Formats: sequence, C-alpha cells, structure tokens
Amino acid sequence: MTADSVLGLVFDRWGMDVAATSGGASAYIDAWNAGLAEAISNLGEPGFPETLERALRQLVAFEMMNGFAYSPGGKAFDLHNERIVGDRVTIVDHYLAGAYILDPFYDAVRNAKLDGGVLVMRRLAPDRFTETEYFRRHYQATGIVDEIGFILKLPHVDAVLSLSRIGDVPGFSRRDIARLESAAPIVRALAERHWRARFDPPREEDDAAATISHPLLSKRELEIVTLILKGHSTYSLAATLGLSPNTVKVHRRQAYAKLSISSQAELFHLFLSRR
Repeated sequence: MTADSVLGLVFDRWGMDVAATSGGASAYIDAWNAGLAEAISNLGEPGFPETLERALRQLVAFEMMNGFAYSPGGKAFDLHNERIVGDRVTIVDHYLAGAYILDPFYDAVRNAKLDGGVLVMRRLAPDRFTETEYFRRHYQATGIVDEIGFILKLPHVDAVLSLSRIGDVPGFSRRDIARLESAAPIVRALAERHWRARFDPPREEDDAAATISHPLLSKRELEIVTLILKGHSTYSLAATLGLSPNTVKVHRRQAYAKLSISSQAELFHLFLSRR
C-alpha cells in the first residue's frame, strides 16, 4: 500500500462526515486529517508513533499512548513504551514480568474478543476488577483512570496500542469511544503497516510465558484462583465456569487452605508480587 493509497483510504473514510457538516469539515476533523497526513509521511520511521499520537489527540484527550504484543504461546513483549507517563517500572517492567496475565486486554486478545478492533476497558473488566490487587498496583498506583486499545495483527503476534487517561480527569466519554471506534480502521491500518516491518519478537523459547500454577492445587482450583486474581466475583466465577456459587465457594476455601492464605491480596503476593 503506497502513501497515496493510504491517504485515499483516509479521505474516503471521512468524506461523508465532511460533507455532512454545513460549513465543511468541523475543526477537529481538519486537525485530525492534518495529523494523519503527518503520520503517514512518517510511516516506517522512528517518528511515526509520536505523530500518530498527536493526530489522535485531535479526536480525544489522553495522557499516554503505549503498546504491548502477545504471542500465541502467551508471552508478552514491549511494542511501544518510549513515552511512558509515570512509573515505568510498574507500567512496563512489572507488567512484562508477569502481571500482564491479569490484564483484561490480554484476555481479550487471547480469546479473540476483538470487538471491531477496539478494546474498551470498562466493557471487558470483570465485575470486581477495581477491587483486585492488580488494579490497585497497576491502575491506582500509576493514576491510570481509563484505557482504550486498538488491536493490531502483526506477523507472529497480536498487539494492543493503548490510549490512557491519567490523573484527576474523567474516563473516556461515549463520544470519545465513538470517535475512536470510527477512526479504528485507519489507525489500525497505519500502525500495522509501521510495526509489521519494525517489530520482531524474540524467540518464545527464550523466556516462558507467565502462568498461575501450584503443585498443591487441582486444575479446577487453579482456574478459580486465576479468575479471582482477574477480578471475578463468586457469581461471575460460577457463570464463567458453569458451576454453582456454592461449588465455587467450596473450591475457593479448599485452595486458600492448601495455600495457607485468607485473602486475595495474599493470593496476589504468592503468585505475582515478585514479577
């Protein structure tokens, strides 16, 4: 795909919006188109991510754009984390060390819940996600209040390019989400073209994927403690696994007794605190 054909896709996509406005394109569409032109001129160059980020800011406000890639075997890799806002150790290092297995975006990619190529955290997170130790350590500790991601299909991996709201700001509005969903085909086409040639994941056998495992726990107990760590309530666990709530409670009690723990925080510490 040449730069001219990419530009054609851009303006075909937005043509109806422009024509529908009484005085031509609204200001944000003018700015978005100008930003896209700059991003396209930087395709394949080190400056592309920054120019794409600037273009996206013409659609919605956000504080950080970053990305991770996930192999079919379950390993996570650094795709784009050059402009991290806040604590890089938590947002990148701890995440890649194993915390990613609790990320709803990771689950969505692994389970092919692509939702049109756009992932919205509030739609994916389990019902008790905000009560998890992962949420406390990754979101509360870093000030991330909301997140939306674009799915990228790259050779050998799927990736997510995320936009995050950070600090004392509201989450993404329905209008923000609608704008990003409308722009997704263009954003994904450009980002996939850029990173397809620039991202080469390490060989998977060099480093095993993170897992939740313990020799004392049965397969069912491991499923339950993993879903607890991800933020599922008893009733969500029951629905997910096709069990009764009472059966879930029995398995949870047995797992906690075998591990000599009594809380989700202790469970997190046992499996993930060193990652």
